[in-house]
Amino acid sequence: MTASVNQVPPPPADTADPGRPSLLGLFAIFLRLGLVCFGGPVAHLGYFHEEFVRKRRWLDDATFADLVALCQFLPGPASSQLVFALGMRSRRLPGALLASFGFLLPSVGLMIGFAYGVSALGGLADAHWIHGLKLAAVAVVAQAVWSMGRRLCPDVVRGAIAAGAAAIALTAGSAIGQVAAIAAGGFAGWILFGRSEHPGPPAMPPLGRISARHAWAAAALAAFAVLLVALPVCAAVSGARSVRLFDSFYRSGSLVFGGGHVVLPLLRAELVPKEWISDSRFLAGYGAAQALPGPLFAFAAYLGTLIIGPPHAWLGGLGCLGAIYLPAWLLIGGALPFWDSLRNQRQTRAALKGSNAAVVGVLFAAFCNPVWAQGVHGVADLFLVAIAFTLLEVRHTPPWIVVALCAVAAVSLAAL
Repeated sequence: MTASVNQVPPPPADTADPGRPSLLGLFAIFLRLGLVCFGGPVAHLGYFHEEFVRKRRWLDDATFADLVALCQFLPGPASSQLVFALGMRSRRLPGALLASFGFLLPSVGLMIGFAYGVSALGGLADAHWIHGLKLAAVAVVAQAVWSMGRRLCPDVVRGAIAAGAAAIALTAGSAIGQVAAIAAGGFAGWILFGRSEHPGPPAMPPLGRISARHAWAAAALAAFAVLLVALPVCAAVSGARSVRLFDSFYRSGSLVFGGGHVVLPLLRAELVPKEWISDSRFLAGYGAAQALPGPLFAFAAYLGTLIIGPPHAWLGGLGCLGAIYLPAWLLIGGALPFWDSLRNQRQTRAALKGSNAAVVGVLFAAFCNPVWAQGVHGVADLFLVAIAFTLLEVRHTPPWIVVALCAVAAVSLAAL
């Protein structure tokens, strides 16, 4: 007993390994990853495992798996949250922010540039290459629904939850309906799986100085909740467009369960009905985002750039990007020290089963309208979507190649 009490605590996470890089070095590592990480969140996790577990040996397989589990447990973009967590383990909050900025920089720069190009070209409704991007988005979302459905709805009960969520989202046709569908799915999971769900796996190793700062973690979680409640009130009271825009992106980033593709219906319901952006430009940007490296959430920078417009359009893009990422950073930073107890809560895991199934239904509703309704207009379009889906799902072709092929094919067919 005495030996246990007098045991010397492990060194802080940011000084445990003297071979870890400086802040500038950490930024450079994640900037390189942001340039080469194609293929979506699942592929990103593979890149990170190779870089930090096998190559650099910053952490072992068990710790890496624990961090991945935490990021998938929380709402938000899992791969971007893992970047934040890895940066925090290495150099605390400055490392987390610099790692995130490095990983985001390539895709954000490209999406803002694409937004400027779209604004300069104009006439998107009749642009055949834009129609090709819409068809690519149809195939990508179809694959997301298919793969997420197999993984998150493996039984009849969760399939029924997904179907109910789809019905709610299609009937309501608004952001409130989508939130209600996800909440109803979580409640159904809590009721149906609460007794049968097993406790979580063993807790992950302590994170040294980070896990000791529970007060800061609690403050981050409290800030997340306060902003989620206060921003809609401030938007309604002030009526300021900037506040309403920040609220829309913050709320969308707070409710993304199950994968980055779920942000599509949430953002579309927030932005298109308010006529801040057209369906045509929205889907064109979403299709283009599939061809770029890095996180899909960089799509927010494209939307903000178009919505704000000149003379400071790029600042609008960065503002919307910050709004959609802020909840993810507050959650991962706040949850890391409390993960030991969170992951073992039976009722929490049960509710998550139901909400994950519900997001499949919400994404299917978005696939029906607007993705399919806006993209597919004839037999030729249907044929191209089928080919694109086959390339993605069966041949495992990189999405950026499929996007490029859809754009070229749409232009070629129009020329015949």
